[in-house]
Amino acid sequence: MKLLILNGPNLNMTGNREPEIYGTKTMDEIIGDLRIRSKEYGIYIGHVITNHEGKLIDELQTAHEEYDGVLLNAGALTHYSYALRDAISACRVPVGEIHMSDILSRESFRAVDVIYDVCAFRIMGYGAESYFLGVMKIRDMLG
Repeated sequence: MKLLILNGPNLNMTGNREPEIYGTKTMDEIIGDLRIRSKEYGIYIGHVITNHEGKLIDELQTAHEEYDGVLLNAGALTHYSYALRDAISACRVPVGEIHMSDILSRESFRAVDVIYDVCAFRIMGYGAESYFLGVMKIRDMLG
């Protein structure tokens, strides 16, 4: 099984940005740990991190060519990007939504989630562990 992890705006700052919310591990460390843990289950992890909405859309449009599923942490785009929502709807493989923090218990604007109902599932609030929980969820979905 091959899964693509897509990380959006500001997630490249993980480990430095608001460590009390996002933790002190960098995204490279999180993805490195995820690859090691996922390999035990025969799951290959690809990873793209970008601050650009269009790059996320491009990746979603072509994910089916190489991957069985996608885990997406869209960052702030979660709250307002209808273009990203449309790309998820059109994606030919399941897309799971991932957040390290519980977006519903933070600032009120974060409770708006325009991609929630077009994603296969949402996992949030478990810090870096949210990614591994997402891998296990999509693995179970895909069999």
